Amino acid sequence: MILCDVHTHSNNSFDAESSVEEMCNSAVNKGFYAIAITDHCEAPFMKFGYNEEFGDFNEKIPMSYLQTKKAQAKYRQKIKVLCGIELGEPMHDPECTEKALSFGDFDFVLASLHNLKNMEDFYFIDFNNCNISEILKLYFNELAETATFSDFDSLAHLTYPLRYIFETTGEYPDLTPYQDVIDDIYKTLISNKKALEINTSGLFKPIGRTLPDEFQLRRYYELGGRMITLGSDAHTSSAVGNGIEEGIRLAYKCGFRSYTIFEKRKPVSIPIDIN
Repeated sequence: MILCDVHTHSNNSFDAESSVEEMCNSAVNKGFYAIAITDHCEAPFMKFGYNEEFGDFNEKIPMSYLQTKKAQAKYRQKIKVLCGIELGEPMHDPECTEKALSFGDFDFVLASLHNLKNMEDFYFIDFNNCNISEILKLYFNELAETATFSDFDSLAHLTYPLRYIFETTGEYPDLTPYQDVIDDIYKTLISNKKALEINTSGLFKPIGRTLPDEFQLRRYYELGGRMITLGSDAHTSSAVGNGIEEGIRLAYKCGFRSYTIFEKRKPVSIPIDIN
């Protein structure tokens, strides 16, 4: 089985701790074919410069890019190292988003939505004391808008809020009321030749499933979706590759016979061989 992890964070992300080289070494030691370093860039915060929570993306993203390019050269005989970025909330401030993408010739751009407009990250929300249905409605509507953004390659962790809703309430929300909007997201991705990420971090959280889960992956496939990427969302070197094999097996179970990595923003198909 060919293993690629294209959603990882080095210590150039505010919430991660391992260097780019440590992340790459871990991937090599685990027998991976490719790793993408996709450090956080919450685009709307770039205009504020230094922030106590995030640091300064204007410094961190160029640093991540430079260190990853060096790792590309250093590890080229051992593993394919891809320069990526996780671009958070790209539609909130188009000018900042454009600036973020100008920091380098990235191989791979993940688009994500960690918070709604004028709200904090879902990580900080007390879901025991809020209207979960309303938040999910707003989230999927805004994610549908995010999916129309032209300059990304894969949409990250589609069901991101559910990780924290489950941790807080112990319940997995019924997504039926939002399925029409979710289907529209899939159709947009398919029409625009964008990929959907299988984020395996949830396998190691209380929620115990990928983001999105098997039902949603099957629905994406039913609608004609064929491009998927696999990411552990590792924030430490020890977590690199966690759940990727399980994610590949799940993809195969849902009908997929290949998954995708991106080099110089071009899709490269990786065949799935589960033997």
